[in-house]
Order: sequence, then C-alpha cells, then structure tokens
Amino acid sequence: MLDIPLSFLHRPATEGVAEPWLLVLMHGVGSNEQDLFGLAPYVPEAFHVLSLRAPYRMGPNANAWFDFSINGDGSRTINEPQEAASRALLIQSVESAARQLGVPASRVLVGGFSQGGIMALSLLLTRPELVAGAVALHSRMLPEIVPHIASAEAFEGKRLWVSQGLQDNVIPIANGEFIRKQVAALPLQLTYREFEGAHEIRMEELSAFAGWLEQLGSVAA
Repeated sequence: MLDIPLSFLHRPATEGVAEPWLLVLMHGVGSNEQDLFGLAPYVPEAFHVLSLRAPYRMGPNANAWFDFSINGDGSRTINEPQEAASRALLIQSVESAARQLGVPASRVLVGGFSQGGIMALSLLLTRPELVAGAVALHSRMLPEIVPHIASAEAFEGKRLWVSQGLQDNVIPIANGEFIRKQVAALPLQLTYREFEGAHEIRMEELSAFAGWLEQLGSVAA
C-alpha cells in the first residue's frame, strides 16, 4: 500500500513491465477519487494509475482543490492559500508515490478534469522537473500561476495534452486558447484537441487521449 498525504485509488501497472509509467489523476469540483478512476481501463497497462481525492470537503463524496467565486464579468477569483496548500500536497503525493513505485520523473504524468486539470497544469508549469508532462481535460490555466512559470529551458522535452469541449459552457473554449498562448514560447510538445460535447469526456476524446498515452509510452520507452 502506498503511503501518501492524499486519499487515493491505485491501479498498478501490469506486473513484469520493465519501465512502468505513473499517471496521477485529479477530479473536478464536487467529485472524488472514484470519478477519474473510471478512466483506468482505457489507460495502457504499462501505467500505474493513481486517482487522488482533493483535500477540501464540500459534502458527502464531494471535494474540491480550492474554493472560488465567479465575478460579474465571468472571471473567477480563487482562494489562493487553498490552491497553494493543495498544490503542495499534490507535489508531496506525486514525489512520494513515484519514489515508492520506482518510477522516475521522466515517466510521471499528472492530469485532471476541470479543476483537477488546473492543478495538473499548475504543477507542470511551476515544477516541471517533477514530471514528464501533464494532461488538462476541459480545464483552464490560472492567471495567478503565470508569473511563477519556470524558466523555458526546464520544459525541454515535456509534453502537454489539452482538450476542450466545443459546447462546454462551464469552462468555455477560450480557456484552451489562453493555455495555448501561454505555453507557445515554451519548448514543450503540445497536443491540443477540440471535441464535440459539453463539460464531459465523450468516447471520441477518451480514445484519442488513450492513443496519445500509448504513443508516449512507446516513444519514450
């Protein structure tokens, strides 16, 4: 059993894989670790899948990485101390799990849906040395993180998957464009995709994402 600061579910990589990967997943607001653990059957068997529970409880089986409010102009104000505390717990969890599983940072990915994707992006952008890349599903980048993005050379060889829903009215498509603009000058490999659908993961998107993981594992192996 892994010993990390956050509650989690773990699907091990297939026994006997010489160089396993670790995919750490984070749910959105009002959900829990069971949510994205449902993606595990679609993740290549060479990956450990670790689905984390956010630390702030909203209600029964409902958690968040940080509180936020929506302003009159549609912008959002986040609880910055909560976000920083969650990011610190995430970093501890990723480092500890990778160490216990014997997976180097070069084979660690962090990813999430909605607010979980925010956390994954924030970790990649501020501490790129800890991971090989990040996954942001129907998510956004915090403007508060932009001043803290690591130096460009730290992103050499890193990978980023960003996918948005064309009909997403929770996190509109413009958020994907903002991410693209912010990372354009960084030497990372960005895969940006737009899919039919609202604030949800449909099968077309899931299949494309699974294919990206499969290719990543085979190229880097």
